[in-house]
Amino acid sequence: MRAKVDEAIADVDFDSNDYQVVLNTSMGTIKVDLQPDIAPGHCNNIIGLARIGFYDGIIIHRVIPDFMLQLGCPQGTGTGGPGYTIDAEFSDHPHNPGTLSMARTSDPNSAGSQFFICTARVPHLDNQYTVFGQTADEDSLNVALEIGNVETKAGDRPVDDVTIESAEVIVTAK
Repeated sequence: MRAKVDEAIADVDFDSNDYQVVLNTSMGTIKVDLQPDIAPGHCNNIIGLARIGFYDGIIIHRVIPDFMLQLGCPQGTGTGGPGYTIDAEFSDHPHNPGTLSMARTSDPNSAGSQFFICTARVPHLDNQYTVFGQTADEDSLNVALEIGNVETKAGDRPVDDVTIESAEVIVTAK
């Protein structure tokens, strides 16, 4: 998978372009502005995974109200990834509503494909998880907040699946 991702990001140029990832979910669209100035490796990673279709059809497998929604596990269990990991890129950027941040194990350098979107201010995550994006607009934040309030069952899994139908990358010249 790493080789496919590397090939998919060969043309990425953060100096010349801004990048947005658009998550078309079963509950609406979430547009996320990537922040390569604070986490270029993580931005490259999500761009590559989105471009190769990795997120297409994946469910949002974990939702905790007033905290976050998590996705990116190909098994839908929270245990899977792309077959490789990337190193942490910690910053002082806060975990506010709409913040896109990388999920990981207790090893800070264990991130792969799973990420979460905060649905509240979550200060205990600051400087502990890699922030690499922010919802692009109020509509996107509202979709994330709506997903963050779905009914859940054991393991914080939504009772009714919320699916990422497709993920796409939008490139805009600066």
